[in-house]
Amino acid sequence: MSQTDTLDAIARDSIYALGCNGSMIRHSWSIARRYLPAGALLEMGPAEGVMTELIAAERSELHLLEGSDVYCDGLRQRFPHAKVHHSLFEDFDPGRQFQAIVLGHVLEHVTDPVAVLKLVRTWLAPGGKVFAAVPNARSLHRQAAVLMGLLPQEDAMSELDHRHGHQRVFNPESFRACFTQAGMQLQVFGGYWLKPVSNAQIDRDWTPAMLDAFMHLGERYPDIAAEIYVVAA
Repeated sequence: MSQTDTLDAIARDSIYALGCNGSMIRHSWSIARRYLPAGALLEMGPAEGVMTELIAAERSELHLLEGSDVYCDGLRQRFPHAKVHHSLFEDFDPGRQFQAIVLGHVLEHVTDPVAVLKLVRTWLAPGGKVFAAVPNARSLHRQAAVLMGLLPQEDAMSELDHRHGHQRVFNPESFRACFTQAGMQLQVFGGYWLKPVSNAQIDRDWTPAMLDAFMHLGERYPDIAAEIYVVAA
């Protein structure tokens, strides 16, 4: 199966935007928008467009780069003013630069994160910034899973990781290292969503107020937050 066929298969059976995971994506944009400059924005791997909906409400010039044709069809229908590019990241040639680039939960999916970031660096306009976020291997819920014998180690791939098409789970050190190895300058490192239990337990038992509180608590404790992010240039 080709890489694009794999992406389309994941897209047809995606649960990425459901429940608390959708809330996580929306919270990610609330952080990204604090740091990204005005101007043309490229969102890489928008998938169902959960974050895209928020970005589109604020940005007049929006480009969407997506490897799944299934997702691209939906994005074109939902965001007619955006320019949708159907391409693998490694094959993309925008022919221009962008003031802001968003990689929302992208780097855990690709074969070579450093190679992708080296490309991203060439697409960034002078004074532009990149915002990237990934799941954190050191998350509280993963540490608990190891203690309970549900995972052999913190960075082991769970059943949900495989379903989402993840190829790795970063810790804070390995995530930051990708940017330095790509020749980029780290400006901010942080986290969000202090997550003590699984998505299924949260969706079943938590109120929206609880979820929002724990999203913000993760910003206080980035090393053990469920999600970590970098702002780089």
